[in-house]
Amino acid sequence: MDQPAVAQNAPYPIEVEAGKSYFWCACGKSSQQPFCDGSHQGTSILPEKFTATDSKKVYFCGCKKTANSPLCDGSHNA
Repeated sequence: MDQPAVAQNAPYPIEVEAGKSYFWCACGKSSQQPFCDGSHQGTSILPEKFTATDSKKVYFCGCKKTANSPLCDGSHNA
């Protein structure tokens, strides 16, 4: 089983638009963090689709250890 790389030990604050879908990088290798750029190819880790229900700021996980993916749950503090 592949393990994700830590992209950063902090969340990524992103303004999302209601109804728009985003693909969160779960592998940690994307150069377009926190979003997928296809760098997971060849691994067993796939990006996760997030569809915004409201237009607002959300905090996407950067450490890739969250239990609330794709959003930060504070796991980077542990």
